[in-house]
Amino acid sequence: MSGSDDIPGASRPPSVDRLARALADTGLPHPLLVDAARAAVADGDPEGAEERARAMIALTARNLLVGVINATGVLLHTNLGRAPLAAPTGDGRRFTNLEFDLASGSRGSRQDRAARLLARACGAEAAMVVNNCASAVMLALAALATGRGVAVSRGELVEIGGGFRIPEVMAQSGARLVEVGTTNRTRQSDFEAVVASGEVALALKVHRSNYRIVGFTEAVGVAEMAGLGVPVVADLGSGLLDAACPWLADGPPSWLTDEPGAVQSLEAGADLVTFSGDKLLGGPQAGVIAGRADLVEACTAHPLARALRPGGLVMAALQKVALAYLERDGLAIPFWRMATITVADLRTRAEAIEPGLAGDTVATPGGGTLPGVEIPSAGLVVPGDHVVALRAGDPPIIARVVEGSTVVDLRTVHPDDDPLVAKAIGRLG
Repeated sequence: MSGSDDIPGASRPPSVDRLARALADTGLPHPLLVDAARAAVADGDPEGAEERARAMIALTARNLLVGVINATGVLLHTNLGRAPLAAPTGDGRRFTNLEFDLASGSRGSRQDRAARLLARACGAEAAMVVNNCASAVMLALAALATGRGVAVSRGELVEIGGGFRIPEVMAQSGARLVEVGTTNRTRQSDFEAVVASGEVALALKVHRSNYRIVGFTEAVGVAEMAGLGVPVVADLGSGLLDAACPWLADGPPSWLTDEPGAVQSLEAGADLVTFSGDKLLGGPQAGVIAGRADLVEACTAHPLARALRPGGLVMAALQKVALAYLERDGLAIPFWRMATITVADLRTRAEAIEPGLAGDTVATPGGGTLPGVEIPSAGLVVPGDHVVALRAGDPPIIARVVEGSTVVDLRTVHPDDDPLVAKAIGRLG
């Protein structure tokens, strides 16, 4: 039998197990080291096997979920997890009373805490939490309109991130889409006509959070829809709890003008509102259904509710966010700290990092909210394209290129990370 030992000067392939053990200093689990070692041995020259294996392991480590510094100026960057989060719990306990009633000692509901607090914060009779806003819409439609029609303006048949569309979400719920009006103009009479026909169980108002229609337009507001005689569900999407922003000392930022809040939508007559947890609410990825207690109960009792429920970490994070809102402590919510820091403070930080590179920048809300809105900001403007080098650092810094220069927008960088940004900028040469 021929082999490498039969060929003069040939090197014997290293043992996969021995090579994997030689990679133990990388800190990754042994099965991943074995995979890299096996691939490296099969890939070519035995002399370079360990080098190839280490390169593979480095790539594996690079592809793990890791913390990054968001220097893009996009406050709710979908690819970076949207709203920044503080640690959800601080007591160090390994278990929580997620579904346990401490008073009775019996089983409780995971909807008893964060959801109840969110209901209180937005003035709703009740609320429940699912795993994202699309789930919230689908569950509400499934619970309240399966087999029946749901009236939606043609100008609000939106497509959300990832290619998911309102008609498709509705189809999965078992409800039937009833389009009313036209793309640019929908009137109250359009809704009244389909309601009078008896073919619809509810009306859905969808906030066009990721695009705008301008020019010859007309839309029907929640207050008008409230008089239709069927339940009205307002999908707010962006998750602004209260348009008045009572948790901010100076009130709402100017860039939030005309953005609908859950409080105002319920006050206007919406029977239910649905919104995201990880956008303007400033919490983890979640979807909230809030409003009339009987309608929320119907959603809670639907079989889909269990499939769509979030885990304990999400509930703990949402509870912390809800308590901050009830305390009217916007600075306790990382998103609002980031969103309201003054440009002067950002310039001071930029000057401290590298005076010669400090400059004005423009941030955006992101996350499919407030299209076209720009927020004055400041940061570092480095001539040339350095985004790859910054992204390759530890920790990775995610920046953007504008007109041939790399922009590191400090609005989305936590002040504690400024020294790391300074080191990374210094390494660019």
